[in-house]
Amino acid sequence: MSAATPQTSAETTSAPAYKRKALFAAAVGYGLAGFDLLILSFALGGIIATFGLSDVEAGSLSTITLFGAVLGGIVFGSLADSYGRVKVLTWTVLVFAVFTGLSAVAQGYWDMAAYRFIAGIGIGGEFGIGMALAAEAVPAHQRARATSWVGVGFQIGVFAAAIVAAPVIALWGWRALFVIGLFPAVFAFAIRRGVEEPDKFVQSRQGHEVGESEGPGESEGSESDGAGAPAVNLPTFGAKIRALVRDKATAKITFALIVLSTVQNFGYFGIIAWLPNYLSEKMELGVTKGSLWTAVTVIGMLAGILIFGQVADRLGRRPAFWIFQAGAIVSILVYSQMTDPTALLVGGFFMGAFANGMLGGHGALLAEMYPTQVRATAQNVVFNIGRALGGLAPVVIALLADSFGFAFALALLPIIYIIQFLAMFLLPEKRGIELE
Repeated sequence: MSAATPQTSAETTSAPAYKRKALFAAAVGYGLAGFDLLILSFALGGIIATFGLSDVEAGSLSTITLFGAVLGGIVFGSLADSYGRVKVLTWTVLVFAVFTGLSAVAQGYWDMAAYRFIAGIGIGGEFGIGMALAAEAVPAHQRARATSWVGVGFQIGVFAAAIVAAPVIALWGWRALFVIGLFPAVFAFAIRRGVEEPDKFVQSRQGHEVGESEGPGESEGSESDGAGAPAVNLPTFGAKIRALVRDKATAKITFALIVLSTVQNFGYFGIIAWLPNYLSEKMELGVTKGSLWTAVTVIGMLAGILIFGQVADRLGRRPAFWIFQAGAIVSILVYSQMTDPTALLVGGFFMGAFANGMLGGHGALLAEMYPTQVRATAQNVVFNIGRALGGLAPVVIALLADSFGFAFALALLPIIYIIQFLAMFLLPEKRGIELE
């Protein structure tokens, strides 16, 4: 089925049935990526014991996965802009499912690192493609809520990992967690068969092919300056990348979005990569309670994402980000000083809500800053650069925790949200504006 043919004409973006199917596919695809990333966190203890790794070496496995995600984001984002959101989403799910499964048979650090890197390549495509699909499938006034649902999908995947990790490890060991990672491959085929490309993409692709037939060159129109200028057809990979920094206005927007994405990912992975280990060992809650306490934090993240989408669609992107950034600063500082198990349970919910509630908003914000021809590329390149830089958090946290303790390392995290707060001044407000 060609993405260039008007297959979705009967299912326009205003059709509720299509919106539900598109959002479900995007959310589940990203949810599978969330599941994969967190099972590594829960498996770290077993991996350390089996391979005799240091905490820094073990933490680097998460970082390596995220470095793979950068490469996957760039490659699969560009492919999604050329061949379709749904088709390429299927490819990404297959890649990370297969190599997550192979992680179960790793014999040492280096082959585990290789499997994690390639699995990360598949994971890297999930965010941008899913967010682009969701943003293009709904009306402008619902965009932040739609992309927030994709973020919720990620957290449900993370929550599922937190719930199943302890019993699976207790019964079959850490390798069994990665065997479960093979099952998403089945879902990949369901995505491709059940969801068509969004009208916005099909119309853009048709316009591009008309442009190609008219003559050579990278485009037949004026390129977007990131602030509402006419969209352009960008058929080549290089042109798509250059479009993200083509002039001062666009470069400023891209820089600000990379800062936001870096802070988002650094805060998230700084918390979630070591939280299960911290709660179970340092706070002496044990694996079962550590999993439960982590699950409550993840529920807070889920609730925060849903609330953020509502706030962003009603008040605007800037106010929503500023509210949650302030909340993240306060809640992380307070949580880092807690020692009582009940306080940690309640505090974890609020820390999760504010620190990760902004995730869904990134999808809407990125979708609004770039035209359809480069939207998935921009989503994946920007967010995955942030994910790679933010992916240093597990190693940084491990180094700080080795010297000063996890509580001290956690207490330093609010500094990054101040940087994110300031970056919001560089971005135009586009709440309710139709996508280019």
